[in-house]
Amino acid sequence: MTKKIVILTGTRAEYGLLRPIIRALNECENLKVMIAVTGAHLSSEFGLTYKEIEADGIEIDRKIEILLGSDTPVSVSKAMGLAMISFSEYFDEKKPDALLVLGDRYETLAVCCAAMNARIPIFHLYGGETTEGAIDEAIRHSITKMSYLHFTAAENYRKRVIQLGEAPERVFNVGSIGVENVLTMGLLTKRELEESIGFDLSQPYAVVTFHPVTLENNDSKRQCKELLKVFESRSDLRFVITKANADTEGYMINHMLEEYVLKHKSQAVIFDSLGVQKYLSAVKYSKFVLGNSSSGIIEVPSLHVPTVNIGSRQAGRLHSESVVNCQPIYDDIMEAIKRVETEEFQARVLKMKNPYEGKRTSASIVRVISKYLMDETIYLKKPFYDL
Repeated sequence: MTKKIVILTGTRAEYGLLRPIIRALNECENLKVMIAVTGAHLSSEFGLTYKEIEADGIEIDRKIEILLGSDTPVSVSKAMGLAMISFSEYFDEKKPDALLVLGDRYETLAVCCAAMNARIPIFHLYGGETTEGAIDEAIRHSITKMSYLHFTAAENYRKRVIQLGEAPERVFNVGSIGVENVLTMGLLTKRELEESIGFDLSQPYAVVTFHPVTLENNDSKRQCKELLKVFESRSDLRFVITKANADTEGYMINHMLEEYVLKHKSQAVIFDSLGVQKYLSAVKYSKFVLGNSSSGIIEVPSLHVPTVNIGSRQAGRLHSESVVNCQPIYDDIMEAIKRVETEEFQARVLKMKNPYEGKRTSASIVRVISKYLMDETIYLKKPFYDL
């Protein structure tokens, strides 16, 4: 009997991580994969990145628009409401046997609520992590409690999911798919990258991604100004910038960054998103990564490139010694950059290990999913597991 699984993707970064799993699940007999696309994928502000999924030859089952073109808390809540309404109707129509989600975005929480009400088992990638500066923290743990199968990126995170009351036999430490991409994906040469993005990389450069810190009210503008002061002070460096997510105050950050790039076209370039291959290639040849994106913590260390992690957005995450944390203050950011640029630090980074590296990550995830679906061993009345 054929089983149906919906895979949710709302951003280009999510799709980049889910792509190897989608391909592997599509090869499983008696399993029908349905890709549901939402969020930033369908926004012109973020590059209409659903087209990249289609360009990969992957069929999209449904496009569900939820974004309102604003980044206020009210608009985020309205987008969540639209997601719940639209996906409840979608699930009622398709009646899938499972839903696979990744991460901790607000639209993911809304979709999981709709799936929970429809008694659809949820399989969650990357619970157990902590990001103390963002609402992602509460969202991630909430999704964990709604989910049946759990795939974590490190053993510490596996233990935390169990600590939340999930039975150990349903929690699997598989490592990071992002790291698997780093280790297996064919990256561009520096020349190919330059031609692809249309920007001269002959001078040293940093890759920058800066997101709003959603638990710090109305502070994103000030923090972004501090970052722009760093750009201005380092005229010897170039900056390859990717835009912030569609979070509260994300549009404001993107507008500030775009204005800077317009005035400094020879020094900086900005993209809605680079996609996995271009992004990893850009990191590979960079001097360091700057910002507060999870990629600087999780994937970048496997390329042996330093990360200057700004502020509290990623506070609480397990990280490599190649990551230097600093406050979102000009002087502190400059001091951190100075540290990672030293020859001693650069040499040490080459030998540092990434705690997120796993073995055959995507294959392990697919094997577990296929087994549970085909053996029909899912029991939604899961008891709370007490330590």
